[in-house]
Amino acid sequence: MNRRENNYCVIMAGGIGSRFWPMSRTLYPKQFIDILGTGQTLIQQTFHRLNRLVPKENIFIVTNDLYKNLVLEQLEVKEDQVLCEPNRRNTAPCIAYANYKIAKRNKKANIIVAPADHLILKEDRFIEAMETALEFTSKNDALLTLGIKPSRPDTGYGYIQFEDVGDEEIKKVKTFTEKPDLELAQQFLNSGDFSWNSGMFIWSLNAINKAFQMHLPEINSLFLEQEQKFDTDDENNAIEAIYAVSKSVSIDYGIMERAENVYVLSADIGWSDLGTWGSIYTHLEHDQNDNAVIGENVMMYDSKDCIVSVPKDKLVVLQGLENYIVVEANNTLLICKKEEEQSIKQFVTDIKLEKGDRFI
Repeated sequence: MNRRENNYCVIMAGGIGSRFWPMSRTLYPKQFIDILGTGQTLIQQTFHRLNRLVPKENIFIVTNDLYKNLVLEQLEVKEDQVLCEPNRRNTAPCIAYANYKIAKRNKKANIIVAPADHLILKEDRFIEAMETALEFTSKNDALLTLGIKPSRPDTGYGYIQFEDVGDEEIKKVKTFTEKPDLELAQQFLNSGDFSWNSGMFIWSLNAINKAFQMHLPEINSLFLEQEQKFDTDDENNAIEAIYAVSKSVSIDYGIMERAENVYVLSADIGWSDLGTWGSIYTHLEHDQNDNAVIGENVMMYDSKDCIVSVPKDKLVVLQGLENYIVVEANNTLLICKKEEEQSIKQFVTDIKLEKGDRFI
């Protein structure tokens, strides 16, 4: 039986969220913002959701040095639960760091890994799915990913194909596929044996450590060499040394796409990775003209299908806009066509080159 005290969680919270500029900034990225106007930031929602499965003291947050104080301000955690990466090396080193910290506390640990900035509307269904997952990984040498039952042929997500045999809720993974074009996404949806890849994982400490040893031995060796320094005054120096030479690799590419013991549990949990303003638009209330508005003093005329996010004390009058993103934050105004929102990352790059860091 899976025991609650053996449950641990790793929340990955190091991203910059540049696609949510200008609201998301380098010094205050989207996971620390109440981007949906719910009264809680995205990382607070994630933390409280996972606290239903994992004791508070067993939740670790891996983030950037820049965000340590933000984490401590927003979450009820101790300083030693905030693991600070000196630079970004993608998700595999981040997860290895957390594994070595957890190993100091509990060799029987059963671990959930989750991004800090995802939306889950059906929280009770999420809890049920995670309880099933934790029970499975506590008894099996398995790397389990949470799949999302696809509701449309979305080209913005990765896909997981599973062996569609039997009625078991948890199925063996056949392949991972990067973001497909629309035609391929429709084929995946029609086939019935694909899930969206949520980027959430469940495994025992023992299973993920074996996977690192087998598939990412160079990263594992870097942490193993410094193992004695974890939970000492030398930990920061050890992490600096590891990250200075570690390669940048995702857990998906480094382990999940290579391992043989990979499984998926597919669930309908009202999930979105909130990757773009367009994805936020789909989760906000719409007025009679399908405008989604965050702000208390916005007046819309002859406008439809827009997302508007402005400070609540700002009066904004918009006329004649269709299918636009309008965002004011941090003394910056963005007006951009919704179908061109992938250009926002390029805007940020150009602004940095021409105007320096103060707007980024």
